[in-house]
Amino acid sequence: MGIVKLKKESKTPKYRQIIASIENAIVKGELQKGDKLPSLNVIKNKHSLSRDTVLTAFNDLKNRGIINSVVGKGYYVSSVDVKLKQKIFVLFDELNSFKEDLYNAFLTNLGSHIEVEIYFHHFNINIFNKLINDNVGNYSSYVIMPANLKKTQDSIKNLPNDKVFILDQIHEDLNEYPAVYQNFEKDIFTGLESVLEKLLHYKNLILLYNDDKQPKGILDGFLSFCKQYNLQHEFLDSLNDRKPKNGEIFIILDDKNLIRVIKKIKEEQLILAKDVGIISVNDTILKEVVENGITTISTDFNLMGKKLAQMILNDEKIKVENPSRLILRKSL
Repeated sequence: MGIVKLKKESKTPKYRQIIASIENAIVKGELQKGDKLPSLNVIKNKHSLSRDTVLTAFNDLKNRGIINSVVGKGYYVSSVDVKLKQKIFVLFDELNSFKEDLYNAFLTNLGSHIEVEIYFHHFNINIFNKLINDNVGNYSSYVIMPANLKKTQDSIKNLPNDKVFILDQIHEDLNEYPAVYQNFEKDIFTGLESVLEKLLHYKNLILLYNDDKQPKGILDGFLSFCKQYNLQHEFLDSLNDRKPKNGEIFIILDDKNLIRVIKKIKEEQLILAKDVGIISVNDTILKEVVENGITTISTDFNLMGKKLAQMILNDEKIKVENPSRLILRKSL
């Protein structure tokens, strides 16, 4: 009976691989209620394991009500109606309003029978590595938001290869994993292109960009757009020594800088949209009402969370580019 399948090269502890094999067999219908499992000794001998390793796996399943034991006969599946308790590891870069929308949509579409634990690396590679390495083998799936961190594959490769899902940014060395991602370069280019006629009313396009936290694709898309349409432009990492001027339009990637720019526009007695334009990246309810509405370029974070949940529930090993659009409001 080939119910238990182990991968020698996997970093996941062998007892957890046994648990996952039996859970997957129940989900797929290969094991029905009342079916007998291979004995401890059969699994031990076939996979060259200690008896304690197999017993640890069986005790976990037994404690969760998935299997039971009959003295002198062995272990049996308790019920095919039981919803298996999965635990999902989620690693975000940070929590803000639009990522909270993503996370809530993810939880809603998973259902209550799945447990999710969320962590944050705050763009720190040491924290990123520690959180992953401390949790190898502890979860049934791993959702990783690598952000713009370098060499994240060094830690991610320690996780079970078939249990990893990449979210938001996908790097070249992570192409082997399923993902729901944003195409930042394309999204910025096409978003700006959709309001080209309005942008031509301004003299200078300014991107507020910090490469410590923000995707390089945004900068690449901005520069490609300005080059193709021969538009005067610049990009700044700070507003500290900069005052808005008549004829400028700001493309802003975070909410703190959005508030700073609006404040500086008022201080300079300029009129939003007429004198200075604003496009913000990532839509929120706040941007619908601030200054009668801020124009945004944004992906659909609710859809991203929903699709990620569907991929995990259906065990889909695919890559999905999440759609983005420009939402035109009064700031242009």
